[in-house]
Amino acid sequence: MWMKAQTFAIKDIYVPVKRRSTLNPKTVHDIAESILEVGQQAPILVRQDGARYVLVEGLHRLEACKQLGEETIIGFLVQAKRH
Repeated sequence: MWMKAQTFAIKDIYVPVKRRSTLNPKTVHDIAESILEVGQQAPILVRQDGARYVLVEGLHRLEACKQLGEETIIGFLVQAKRH
């Protein structure tokens, strides 16, 4: 079964606190530059949690898009088990 990439509003994506602690500003900067040059290549992964989405994978890509002032990001909706 192939997943279809969707566009998600960045403001609707929740990043778990323990996930945030792994953020590397240099990585975010490098990804932001790459997105400016070639666009977002790898979709993030999110799971639905009520009305919001919870980030599963792609913290640096999400933060890079935020830095660039993007309002949406490309991602896959996955059925991930809660940690």
